[in-house]
Amino acid sequence: MTLTFRAWIDGKQIRCEIGSDRALPAPTFCFSLMAAPKVVSGGTLVRRVAGYAEVALPDLAAGVVHELVLEHANPRYFPRNRAWLPLGAYLRVGRECFPLPPGNDLGLREWEGVPAPALGADRLPLVPQPKDWRPAGGVLAFSALAPVAGLEGAADLAERLGLAPLVAPGGVPLEISEDAELGVEGYRLKIAPAGLSVVVGAPAGLHYAAITLLTLRETCGGELPCGTITDAPRFGWRGQHLDSARHFFGVDFILRLLDVMALLKLNRFHWHLSDDEAFRLEVDCQPLLWQRTAFRGEGELVPGVFGGGIRAGGSYSKADVARVLARAKALRIEVLPEIEVPAHSHAMVKAIPGLRDPGDNGEEVSVQGYLDNIVNPAQAGTWDLLLPLAREVAGMFPFGMVHLGADEAPHGAWDGSPAVAALKAREGLATSDDVQGWMLARLAGALGDVGVRTAAWEEAAKGVQGGIGNGALLFSWTGQGPGIEAARRGHDVVMCPAQHTYFDLAHSDDLDDWGAAWAGFVPLEKTVDWDPVPTGAKDIAPRIAGVEACFWGEFTTEDWQAEGMIAPRILGIATKGWEPAGRTDGTALRALAGCYGPLFDRIGWRRYRLF
Repeated sequence: MTLTFRAWIDGKQIRCEIGSDRALPAPTFCFSLMAAPKVVSGGTLVRRVAGYAEVALPDLAAGVVHELVLEHANPRYFPRNRAWLPLGAYLRVGRECFPLPPGNDLGLREWEGVPAPALGADRLPLVPQPKDWRPAGGVLAFSALAPVAGLEGAADLAERLGLAPLVAPGGVPLEISEDAELGVEGYRLKIAPAGLSVVVGAPAGLHYAAITLLTLRETCGGELPCGTITDAPRFGWRGQHLDSARHFFGVDFILRLLDVMALLKLNRFHWHLSDDEAFRLEVDCQPLLWQRTAFRGEGELVPGVFGGGIRAGGSYSKADVARVLARAKALRIEVLPEIEVPAHSHAMVKAIPGLRDPGDNGEEVSVQGYLDNIVNPAQAGTWDLLLPLAREVAGMFPFGMVHLGADEAPHGAWDGSPAVAALKAREGLATSDDVQGWMLARLAGALGDVGVRTAAWEEAAKGVQGGIGNGALLFSWTGQGPGIEAARRGHDVVMCPAQHTYFDLAHSDDLDDWGAAWAGFVPLEKTVDWDPVPTGAKDIAPRIAGVEACFWGEFTTEDWQAEGMIAPRILGIATKGWEPAGRTDGTALRALAGCYGPLFDRIGWRRYRLF
């Protein structure tokens, strides 16, 4: 049987054409959108879970195309580009399911680029730019370094990326000395016609100096400009987040992402492992949690939301985690695991009984359209799950920090729960924010008792009792305002404002582009058009731990689709995390992206083609 499917944007509507070369009696069209859909014409909505829907169609005659017209149920939403068209579409006929071809091209398309602007004469073709560069004139022909201890991480990276060896017999000797004044990650690299020398503050500085040499070899065609580079990062936290809950990314992709991060001197990998759609980590304390939610789709607890289709997903074993940790350690990257509570827990609630108050008659709806995506902190079962779960996850990752989520609790959460009403009276709580703050503080305190620091999204600071407390590291994502407020209240903060650092947002407003749009669009220049320590808030500088870019997987159905969303914009977050304030603006970053385009191509990482 041959099925056809086509979908396109028509104003605020989505038009679909479905066909078959044989007659199909009473088929059901199953699909997902970015947000909850409704049917305008051509079928009858029979089921909806968040953005997933099932639409009963009339009998399909052989060779006759049937038209279906959809809109988003919430009038505030309308399709902004091809990512907003139906994903994971299939037909159910009786008990059989038949996948439909994509209704449109998936992922980023190849664009007609424009010439890259010239790189300024005062700049090296290097991201991030060094703290100080003093050119001396002349070049050093360079293909590899002579073997020396401490270069293993960078040398292995070059090999994995398919580049020429960085270390080889007969290579240029590197004279190494130490000066603790340069800082743990700092180095001073001298490139001269006669050879190379480097002064480092610690082994990490030698690693970053080697990354610099590897990059300049590639971007300068093997002729290094002579001079002195003095370098050290502005921030200790230079992160990249990956949502492996909405889309299950294979371990090989994660390892490749770590390699790209290392090439740009990023040093924190934020691994988002649970959300409404799945819990991905194979834990021992409650195996049903991942066994029942690792896959979504037909017949699963969670249907094919966010492009899940007939069946999609997977889970990460302890061996998988060990592979990720080993690669990260070799590249001097720490891994931060995230388990999302109390909201964004639809899959958790479905998998494990006892996490909701049976007497709750509330009608809260999450921002993604789920009706039951928050666990109840007044239920004993919630703590029977979360306390051992948080401790076990913390024990799997040597970083000594666990991210607890805490974002986007639905409006009116727990308002209909008699158990939470009693908890409020007992603990002196009045609002849902107070309840969440109390819950997070308890969970963070339990982790603190075993030497684990907590992290959370900005909402964790809310609550009459001061929110999560316990020295938690907070991530400011809706903008920088919440981060400024949290810093002034004594929290350390990672700045990750969506308007500049969310790489799942589309690059542009073109209907032919790809990505989300809730916080606007993020062209390359916008990734550097901000300061982690904003004007008027210089007092918070000691509290800003660093920066992070995020990639959320709601519209990702294949691993490769993330590559062009991340690159070249990852150059921007590397710039903001390392360089002194104001060093690189959007025009300069675009020129640097022109230098890195061929390098991304050589290492086989897809990119949004600006040039």
